[in-house]
Amino acid sequence: MDRPDRTNTAAMSRILSSFAWLPGILAAFALFVLMVLTFADVVLRSVFNAPIEVAADLTRLLMAIMVFSVLPTLSGRGGHISVDLLDSPFARWGLARWRDALANLFCGIILIWPALRVFDLAERSRSYGDVMEYLGLSLHYIGWFIGAMTAITAAALILRGLAFVFAPHRVRTN
Repeated sequence: MDRPDRTNTAAMSRILSSFAWLPGILAAFALFVLMVLTFADVVLRSVFNAPIEVAADLTRLLMAIMVFSVLPTLSGRGGHISVDLLDSPFARWGLARWRDALANLFCGIILIWPALRVFDLAERSRSYGDVMEYLGLSLHYIGWFIGAMTAITAAALILRGLAFVFAPHRVRTN
């Protein structure tokens, strides 16, 4: 029989896993819209000499959505590109788990500063009333989104690092 804390942990893990596909869908949708927008802009610009005026604003917005929406999920799963030059020695010495724990904790902790800085810049943008040139969308919304996703990424990396220390059997490695 499972202990209640293990059952709660497994249930929480299932809930988090069920929501992990949402950022990927959002990023895929943003990429698809970006591809269609770019194609339409090139065709309209070349054939009819009528570019899409909001294309630059939409491209910036969609790129931010595409990159920062999947960052927490990617980081939480350990899906970043890594160089394995020292994997053999760390595995031979039995230090791979501690290396991964320290790397995740370090990256998560230092990512807090950019998240706070982006929130600060978003608030400054809101106070100035900055808007996108053609869309008229307030820039602070994008800043808040980027700041929130960066903060969630920091939390995901810190939790992943702590999992390497306290529950290494629960951490999925690539």
